[in-house]
Order: sequence, then structure tokens, then C-alpha cells
Amino acid sequence: MKQNIRLLNETQIKEFLKSIGEKEFRSKQIMEWLWKKSCTSIPDMSNLSLELRNSLIENFILDAVKIGEFQKSADRTIKNAFVLPDNNIVEGVLIPTKTRLTACISSQVGCSLTCKFCATGKLKRLRNLEAYEIYDQVVLIKKQAESFYNSNLSNIVYMGMGEPLLNYKNVLESIAKITSPNGLGMSPQRITVSTAGISKMIAKLGDDNVKFNLALSLHAANDEKRNHIMPINEQNSLEALKESINYFYEKTGTRVTFEYIVFKDFNDGIEDAKELVAFCRATKSKVNIIEYNPIDGGEFLQTTPERLNAFMHHLDSNGIIANIRRSRGKDIDAACGQLANKNKLIPKVLE
Repeated sequence: MKQNIRLLNETQIKEFLKSIGEKEFRSKQIMEWLWKKSCTSIPDMSNLSLELRNSLIENFILDAVKIGEFQKSADRTIKNAFVLPDNNIVEGVLIPTKTRLTACISSQVGCSLTCKFCATGKLKRLRNLEAYEIYDQVVLIKKQAESFYNSNLSNIVYMGMGEPLLNYKNVLESIAKITSPNGLGMSPQRITVSTAGISKMIAKLGDDNVKFNLALSLHAANDEKRNHIMPINEQNSLEALKESINYFYEKTGTRVTFEYIVFKDFNDGIEDAKELVAFCRATKSKVNIIEYNPIDGGEFLQTTPERLNAFMHHLDSNGIIANIRRSRGKDIDAACGQLANKNKLIPKVLE
């Protein structure tokens, strides 16, 4: 069977070139086509000889992610159904604001964490995405940013379908390709990886001295409440998370951002705010408050403006800097927690 050429590193490509009597320096040209020029067709590698291109075609495939369908929101957000080479589908979103264009991308087909407020959590996890499948989402959304908004992609968030830290190797490899001067050349400071909270993997990020930002989906600073909405907390308690967050900061110098969705009459009271203040003071962190986006069959409601204002006032009066993050793309189910292939899109590649 032919190998997927994008699953090979440069050393392996050199070995192949040597085996067919080609010069090893051609490996750099091939890698540039794959990761810097984002080429998806071996015949397009024009500075390689026809003979070499034919040898590559005989031995390798160059699979690529495609856009099966996209929807554009009233607020200009674009949600994409990405068709993977095996015809599985994941979703990704282009989020435009006045100051930035952000790609929200997926790391798994489905998810295994069953968070109660998230539509993706109702799906089964079928598999991890390969690094190139994550990279391709960025490339395709980058092209959309340029085509629809005549501007460069400015930020990337790993906040789509799946838990990135359960696909650790491929997520970090994709970031390496996206940030490398020999890849897309984006700054790691413009990338945020979001996790539901796997303490040992957060510590591993610290050991690996990553340069990107880390967000933790907190949503309650109380173990009982967090256990109820996020079963992963039963094996990753707030105490364990506190230790790993502080270890991550000690190793990287980067503060973790807590993502906190406010649910009406569940985690939006003053007592909840007090618990969040205490947890923030015990960790090197900052806070994003997120409005809840209802999902089919969900048990929660969006909080009221009055309760949200009181919650924010308590944080502010206790010296906790928190920003309210307004959701975008709600009318096309593209907002935080809504990605679930709701329309069961049939793969149909748009040229």
C-alpha cells in the first residue's frame, strides 16, 4: 500500500530518496511543498523533475482535508464541515471581529468526555486527527479569511471538536508545522489550546516548555458542581488541576486562562463567584466569562443580565480581571459548545 507522504518526517523522505538514487537535498524541497506551500498535489511540485514526481506518485498518496459545506452567520462567522480523507466529518469555524480573524479548529472526530453543556460531548469519539488534518483546517480557514475578508488569519484556537490533550502528540506536531518558519510561520503566542482539564498532560506541557497559550474549561470552582457537568473532574480534581496549572506557569511563564460558562441558577451566584475568586488567587491565571449557548436536550439555561452583572461585580471588587466573551455564530450552531455535525452533512466537496 502507498504511504501517506505527510506522515513521514524529513529523515524518512531522505531515506526514500536515497533508495531511488535521488539527491537528499530534494527532501527540503518536498517538505517545503508540503508544509510551507501547503501543496495537496504531487504533480504541482514544479521544481522537482518529472521522474521524481512520478516516483513519488508511485509510492505515496497526498491526502487532504476538504470543505464539504460551509454556512455563513449573520455576524459573518463561517462554520465549515471538513471532510477527512476517510469521509469522517469535523467542524471548524472562522470567527471575525474588529481586531482579529480567528480559526477555531478540531482535534478529534467526536469526543469522549461527555461534558453536559457541550453538543460535541454527545457524540462518540471515533478517532484522533492526524497532525496534517489539523494543519489542513488552518490552511482552509486561512484561505477563507483572505477570500471573504481580504485579511490574514491572526489567531488559532484549539476549541473545536474533541479534547486536544487526549491527542497530545498530533496536536503538538500540528502546532510545530503551523509555527515553523518552514511551515505557516505563525507565532505560537497567537495559538491557544483549550482543555477540559487533564492535570498530568497540563504538567507535561510545562515539561515540554510549550510557547502557545493554554485555556482551561473550568465552569465551576467547586468539585461537586464540576463533577456534575464535567465527569473528567472525578479523576482530575480542582486540587490536582491547581498543582498542574502552577507547575505549567513555573515552567513556561504563561498564565492559564480559565473559561467559565455561566449557567442560570447553577454556577452564577455570589457563592460561585467567591469560589472562583479563591481558585484564581491560588493559581497563576486570568478569566474569560462566556455566555451559555443552548444545545438540543441540554439541562441548562443562559443566565440573566442581572445575575451576570452581580457575578462580574464580585470578581472585579476582589481584584480578579475577567472579560466577558460574547458568542458568535449562534444562528448557525457555530458558537462555543454547539459543534456537533447537527445537520449530518453529506460530504460534497465544493470546488
